[in-house]
Amino acid sequence: MLRIVSTFLVASLALFAQPAHATSPAKVKAVHGVALSSLCKACAVVSKEHTETRKGKASGVGAVGGAVAGGVIGNQFGHGNGKAAMTVLGAVGGGVAGNEIEKNVKKYTVWVTTVTFRDGTQKRYERTSDPGLRAGDIVHLVNGRPVRRAA
Repeated sequence: MLRIVSTFLVASLALFAQPAHATSPAKVKAVHGVALSSLCKACAVVSKEHTETRKGKASGVGAVGGAVAGGVIGNQFGHGNGKAAMTVLGAVGGGVAGNEIEKNVKKYTVWVTTVTFRDGTQKRYERTSDPGLRAGDIVHLVNGRPVRRAA
């Protein structure tokens, strides 16, 4: 039994010891017509840019307001213990709904820019205002953010 387990372990290790680069894709040489080899060492090219809408952060006001409203509405239904259960159920449901409503009211836009560096590596940057970058722009990093390179 021990011999079977050790044979299995050796075979498994041999399988995982295969070089990782054997199946890696070919390296990118150009992005939007810009040859990566033509970039300066500190430069990159914008490979992709888009906006995303994100939900805002809830402060709890929506949850509390929703819970109160849900509790009042839930209290309108049932009798005896059922009335108490409907009040609690309405409060919980209203709290969850109020929290989501507050997040949707506070939603915001994020500008996402993906850049490709000379060595082919990519990095994604996010800003809460439009950086004015478009796909194909050549950029360099200033304070950790991509900025269009002056011609």
